[in-house]
Amino acid sequence: MRIDVFTIFPEMIDDYVGRSILGRASEAGLLEVNARDLRAATTDVHRTVDDSPFGGGAGMVLMPDPVFAAVEAVDPPRPLILLDPSGRRFDQGVAEELAGMEGFSLLCGRYEGVDDRIRSGLCDDELSIGDLVLAGGELAALVVVEAVARLLPGVLGNEASAGDESFSSGLLEYPQYTRPADFRGNEVPAILRSGDHGRIARWRHAMAIQRTLERRPDLIERRGGLTDEERALLESHGLSDPAAGSTTDDA
Repeated sequence: MRIDVFTIFPEMIDDYVGRSILGRASEAGLLEVNARDLRAATTDVHRTVDDSPFGGGAGMVLMPDPVFAAVEAVDPPRPLILLDPSGRRFDQGVAEELAGMEGFSLLCGRYEGVDDRIRSGLCDDELSIGDLVLAGGELAALVVVEAVARLLPGVLGNEASAGDESFSSGLLEYPQYTRPADFRGNEVPAILRSGDHGRIARWRHAMAIQRTLERRPDLIERRGGLTDEERALLESHGLSDPAAGSTTDDA
């Protein structure tokens, strides 16, 4: 997959994507992330990419000339997505949508935003990572790149990892434990040490449902509520009253 990121801080992108999972994916030829410097397309000595807004107001706005020129110079993979608070919410479903493409591009806003002709005449889509304001779109771009890259075949060492993670099935992830089995009197649930993979899988599913009910009931509502099978699974693990949050140690 090829992802082009248009930014005035390409070093921020290059540094992060050269590390850990993304770095290994790039070295293996599974992922190509190109940080494109918006200033490279400027023609003045100061490499200006922003100007004050018409009508007055605080802050500066990215100008259309250098942004259009930077994009047109490299013919990036489409869609070209503007990272902006007014965009549609980025979530695991959108990550899966993008992971099914051969590539896409991201445009990082800066300052007070971009000239709206960039939004309407150059970009194909807009994404927001949440109802918050950042100094620029670089961190948002890295969120998108990593979330999508993790879904690409071969990127994760264990192909089952992506399917087990939070939101992949509309649920939060089940609790995880590692050594020691007893830490300061707090023991790992016995079922996880039983070696019975079928029982472990059912316990994990039940715990994922319970955790989601307690912490993100909106996700359950979005799925249309619990199925009869899920209710029966909760009951079989001592969770007949999910709202009470009661569990057994090893079910």
